[in-house]
Amino acid sequence: MDILLVEDEDAIAEPLVAGLRREGFRVVRVATGADALAAEGVDLVLLDLRLPDIDGTEVCRTLRSRSDVPIIMVTAKGEEVDRVVGLELGADDYVVKPFGFRELLARIRAVLRRARPETSSGRLVAGRLVVDLPSRRATLEGEDLALTPKEFDLLALLASEPGTVVSREHVLREVWRTDWYGSTKTIDVHVASVRKKLGNPRWIETVRGVGLRLAPQP
Repeated sequence: MDILLVEDEDAIAEPLVAGLRREGFRVVRVATGADALAAEGVDLVLLDLRLPDIDGTEVCRTLRSRSDVPIIMVTAKGEEVDRVVGLELGADDYVVKPFGFRELLARIRAVLRRARPETSSGRLVAGRLVVDLPSRRATLEGEDLALTPKEFDLLALLASEPGTVVSREHVLREVWRTDWYGSTKTIDVHVASVRKKLGNPRWIETVRGVGLRLAPQP
């Protein structure tokens, strides 16, 4: 997933870019409203409201008038009226500085999930693979995959963003509901089992030092 970060302060932007890239996102950072309006082909915009050239609210208004791209406002303005104005202008969420990185990451993923019709319908499709969330059923070319509960959760997480690298830390949080940062061998065991059941290990790629991604096979 491609994120556009609109932030003119290097001290905020640089660690944020690094953190998002560790989580598997591709990030483009710009420092002005004009550059934000010129950017194309992104999946989500993180928009600071205090920019050196154009007010962030005007950037939000213009983006929303021509695109449905999800927008999260990131600003030091935390009064209720500011939040209301931001949401009425078309922002999908509003985060007040200072914020925790994990909170922002959770909000990004929540907004992206709402923006993906496959997820909102409860049916994830990645090539020949179909993951039906309500029934907890996964099929490959119409054939049921005999997955354990954790294997299903792991496959569903990867299928929610095919082609995007998902960090091991995020897998642990979402599938095992833990923030443990020690050995992640349990992930490797489950990945190996899911690969075997998919019939081709290339369905799940390991990106060394980063995480995992689902790579739909022809």
